[in-house]
Amino acid sequence: MNTKLFIPLAAATLLVAAPPLSAQYGDAPSQDIVETATEAGSFSTLLAAAEAAGLVDVLKSEGPFTVFAPTDDAFAALPEGTVEALLADPEALREVLTYHVVPGKVMASDVVGLEQAATVQGGYLNISTYNGDVRLNGSARVTATDIEASNGVIHVIDAVVVPGN
Repeated sequence: MNTKLFIPLAAATLLVAAPPLSAQYGDAPSQDIVETATEAGSFSTLLAAAEAAGLVDVLKSEGPFTVFAPTDDAFAALPEGTVEALLADPEALREVLTYHVVPGKVMASDVVGLEQAATVQGGYLNISTYNGDVRLNGSARVTATDIEASNGVIHVIDAVVVPGN
């Protein structure tokens, strides 16, 4: 078994399987999307990219936002040099990252009923459901859902989606 893949997936599963304490007591989550992703520990590449693209303040703002968050493994699976090229081109990086963000708080129960979702980038994510899997643009699989933050929700995905693909 590939433990490098299993550990973040298991951690993401635990985040979904066990309701946060705030949910048990009816309080709203106190951490924003950036803080929630940081605490999860499997989004360091996404967070570094958001910093390089100047998007951290946006993701910390009031929102609400729905972030389809690629894991570190998803970024590592990109062709060699892709992440470095994006980091060197903040505008292209911003396009890719904002393509993963949908305005509003869209919970998993709503996502499964959609065929498309308009992104902050201006494009659309195609959403399909088959045999219990939810996929974005036919390739990125949603692996964990409804990780609530004070300014939205995170759904974990196993691939980076690119506008126009």
